Amino acid sequence: MSAFLRQQMPLVLSSSAAAARGALLRTPAAAPVPPRLLLRSLLRLAGGGGRSSRHLCFAQHPAGGKRKRSTMEQQQTLEHRMGDWYSVPDLGLRDHWFTVPLDYGFPGGAKISVFAREVVLGAVSAWMILGSHIILFSVAGKEAQQLPYLLYLQGGPGFESPRPTEASGWLKKACDEFRVILLDQASFVWQRGTGLSTPLTISSLMQITSAEKLADFLKHFRADNIVNDAEFIRVHLVPDAEPWTVLGQSYGGFCAVTYLSFAPKGLKCVLLTGGLPPIRKDCSADDVYRACFDQVVHQNEKYYKRFPQDVLLINEIVVYLSEAGGVPLPSGGLLTPRGLQCLGLVALGSSAGFERLHYMIERAWDPILVEGAPRHLSYYFLKAFESWMAFDTNPLYALLHESIYCQGAASKWSAHKIRGGLESAFDPVKAAREGRPVFFTGEMVFPWMFDEIHTLKHLKEAACLLSEKEDWPPLYDVTALNNNKVPVAAAVYYEDMYVNFKLSMETASQVAGIRLWITNEFMHSGLRDGGSLVIDHLLGMLRGGKPLF
Repeated sequence: MSAFLRQQMPLVLSSSAAAARGALLRTPAAAPVPPRLLLRSLLRLAGGGGRSSRHLCFAQHPAGGKRKRSTMEQQQTLEHRMGDWYSVPDLGLRDHWFTVPLDYGFPGGAKISVFAREVVLGAVSAWMILGSHIILFSVAGKEAQQLPYLLYLQGGPGFESPRPTEASGWLKKACDEFRVILLDQASFVWQRGTGLSTPLTISSLMQITSAEKLADFLKHFRADNIVNDAEFIRVHLVPDAEPWTVLGQSYGGFCAVTYLSFAPKGLKCVLLTGGLPPIRKDCSADDVYRACFDQVVHQNEKYYKRFPQDVLLINEIVVYLSEAGGVPLPSGGLLTPRGLQCLGLVALGSSAGFERLHYMIERAWDPILVEGAPRHLSYYFLKAFESWMAFDTNPLYALLHESIYCQGAASKWSAHKIRGGLESAFDPVKAAREGRPVFFTGEMVFPWMFDEIHTLKHLKEAACLLSEKEDWPPLYDVTALNNNKVPVAAAVYYEDMYVNFKLSMETASQVAGIRLWITNEFMHSGLRDGGSLVIDHLLGMLRGGKPLF
């Protein structure tokens, strides 16, 4: 057994363990090793350590310690610098910073920083008992291995890339064969201006005091420039500037289709999850929101069918807010009936969202402890409302959301305009007083948010200027997509509230060679909720292991 195991993985005893061999690694000869303990040790070893390995004695592995730095690591420049490898359970990570032009049309002008995190499977350590000895094993991580690169583009816009805490889900599956690059970014996956990339936060944006200058600055943070950043990073990071695989979730998928349109030579293959954007030039933001509102109505109907008791509870909250003229929020903003409807942005379109909303509504009111005391909405409920919105930490989402649909035309607060024609369904006060279900809204940004959400107030003028901007450059090249040669596989979620199914299918018909997986097994958050299943299915489709339908 021990000879076989030594052939499968290098045996490395830590110096401290070797020095204490007699005292620490030897068990009393008279003490038999319990079979259950031996079996557990073997399972740990066969399973690669897993979460339990974090509690074991970790031996030094070849990729760690004072190894010789690679040529790439020595070639740090003003345009690219990197940190040292570090680890979380079962993953090795390294940070990269790239200095890129704010405007690629003027490369000698202003610069910004874009942050990327490199992720590989890390060292695995385990132990087993053979006879009277405890033997430590360590399998080197993949830090020094030659692996193909996969760029992950996050959803958004305006949300940073995932912060790995362990090897799990889609990331673990991807790291089995790829060197994964997570860019900060947006939940538009990675977007410049989020996370550790020159961060556009509520406080940092206050440095630009002119609304005109702020609007002009923000126009450089759409998908076209994200693709420019990706190409800059690929050339500086990937050996020989080889093409890489791109995984685009939600808005990250929009960015990946822009990538296919304008820089396909940088792509080996593309995986899309809930991220096929509307690409026709004549498909305006109005068309998008009109289609999205139809799905939002459907999701509301499903919610109240699941929780019919919430009709009365939510009606009571809406009437209370209406009669009070709004209720102050902990951060200084104001909760109004139309603000309450925005809970649908998170609740109606993601896994477990219905349940989370229901349990939040359950705790809306403070208990009456003294007879005759007035009724109040609870601090718990008001704080939970603000935590769901996240506009205070990710303002780019509010500022740029409608612009992601704009090509040569202004949005002119499109969602607000379309909602205005649906007041019979979306007037919260009228619905509450008539005893009808109050419908929540979806992934929409409205101009009044910049009055009611305290942290957005100083950005209102810039947001209005962006909504009137007409000269947005094209984001897609339909001709190039018609002639696409890059392998593409896409998961299309039938009941996706954020990316309309019909518009996605229209786009798919224009991308040559695309392979579709159409499913209602997952909602928009399928990549996160499905573990390795979604990415495994898409890779299987491209490699012939899954049906192509």
